Amino acid sequence: MDRPDVLENMTEIRRREMEAARDILGVTQEWLGYVDSGWPEGDPKPPLPEGCFGLVPTEEAAVPLARLIRGIRPHVLTTYDENGGYPHPDHIACHLVSMAAYRMAADPEADLGEDAGEPWQVLKVYYSHGFNRPKAQAIHDKMTELGLESPWAERLKEWKPDPEHDRRITTKVPCAEYFGVRDQALIAHATQIDPDGHFFKVPLEVQQEVWPYEDFELVESHVQTTLPEDDLFAGLRDRVTG
Repeated sequence: MDRPDVLENMTEIRRREMEAARDILGVTQEWLGYVDSGWPEGDPKPPLPEGCFGLVPTEEAAVPLARLIRGIRPHVLTTYDENGGYPHPDHIACHLVSMAAYRMAADPEADLGEDAGEPWQVLKVYYSHGFNRPKAQAIHDKMTELGLESPWAERLKEWKPDPEHDRRITTKVPCAEYFGVRDQALIAHATQIDPDGHFFKVPLEVQQEVWPYEDFELVESHVQTTLPEDDLFAGLRDRVTG
């Protein structure tokens, strides 16, 4: 994907990839005008490019998202944790901006510009924990048992157990039947995802057997719920539909 014709048209190609992924998932999506920060490499790492998402002040970057929250009026918001899942500058910015927008959307005093809509309180906020050591270890152990090469072997040697972090996971949503759709949507981002890469070394049926969940951490809730959960809408369904 490093061909000159791809690099010259990356913006349009990435938009088409997002459209394809969106159609596969059957969801809606909005562009908010942020510019990709890229993944800085080197020692020391180079500065981020001027004007990129990772350098926009949080309160400024949060305004478009807060306006969108008021427009869509969601009951649940998911985002990255404070480490970005892994420390990509845009993932960390996404965490900061999401949490700021969550608060601004509910604040009647927030300056969101004209026609921003009425304040809206998102009722539950979750951090996604798609990468966690217990999951990686369970998949690694199963791959080893089956005599298959584990893509987690080297990473686990350096990834020290952290029970305190593992306990942050409050919500495990069973969704194994959707893993295939998830993977198709991921592969649609062809300029970023290698279908023969790390993400796809583990057979789908192994993932579905060993770890048939997506993992989340409930960090804000304005409704009563009981932990652990298996549903992001736990405590909401009767309130919203009743």
